[in-house]
Amino acid sequence: MTDRTTLTEPTAPPADDRSLCVLGTSDIAGIDITPTDVVDVVEQAYRTLADGRSDNPRKLTVKPADGHSVSYAMLGRDGVRNVVAIKTSYKHGLHEERDKQHYYTALTIYDDVTGLPVAMMDCGRIGALRTPAVSALLARELAAPGSRSALVIGTGTQGRLALPFLLTTMPELDRLMVFGTHPDGIRAVREQLHAHFPDREAEFVDDLRAAAGAADVVVATAGPHTPAEVEADWLKPASLCVLVGHGIGPSTLHRADRVIATSAAQMKVTGTDMADEHGELREVDAEFPDVLAGRASGRTDAGQSVFAYNSGLVVTDIALGHRFAQLALAQGAGTRVPLWQ
Repeated sequence: MTDRTTLTEPTAPPADDRSLCVLGTSDIAGIDITPTDVVDVVEQAYRTLADGRSDNPRKLTVKPADGHSVSYAMLGRDGVRNVVAIKTSYKHGLHEERDKQHYYTALTIYDDVTGLPVAMMDCGRIGALRTPAVSALLARELAAPGSRSALVIGTGTQGRLALPFLLTTMPELDRLMVFGTHPDGIRAVREQLHAHFPDREAEFVDDLRAAAGAADVVVATAGPHTPAEVEADWLKPASLCVLVGHGIGPSTLHRADRVIATSAAQMKVTGTDMADEHGELREVDAEFPDVLAGRASGRTDAGQSVFAYNSGLVVTDIALGHRFAQLALAQGAGTRVPLWQ
């Protein structure tokens, strides 16, 4: 893992300039970053949190009684990068089709050494990259020895990026299966894979049960309206299931030999759709930052089936957002706003 704290790009506005650098969607889209770079940044964020040098308080949630929207606020501090940040997320129109929903997410970063603002940015691409990087790290650490096949369920944003990140952490994978129902998404999965690994091909499957039974690693990224729901008895022995969105049933959690979560507290809040018939969630055996740091065991036996819950932690958004800010500021990108002047 590369230590990104040695970079020399400017990380805050010039001396005593309290203006805010705003990085919009187009600014962030123009930054080149590799899956390897993203994985390194995310892994460092987890290790720093496990070492007690970062803070990741529980997220705040607001949702109206009719459920038409949901809002989150997440505050955190990265103790290696010495930055404090807050991420906000707001989604409106949850009862509507995806193309009619409104979604806004932003990250505001402050330098905790100078006390000055670093940047405020659209967090869409950061989240879109951070999440598959976490899934890929979970796969690297928790997949059974000798794993060679992976199944990705869903072809939305996370499904499209899942394979390039899985191959970044597990280059030994030689069978790459995808289950999806949207032609545009299937085409985008192929394009993303070829952009990063031009010599690799994905196998698009129709028989989900057969594909699940052949996969060493299953990554469920589908949206809430997916017809896919893999059950525990479909799975290959010693398989790993990583839940990001939807596509696997509660039995994969409750019948797993071992359960790992990026955050047990967040799983209790956002994983309620995986509750059993009594409304109960399976207890978490270990949290992933501790697994990465060697303070807890992930897979304790090669024959175990493992369920991993990827809910994301704001410290990973902060670390990756800060990396984007470094690159953007070095290029002179963004617009300065005299918000506090």
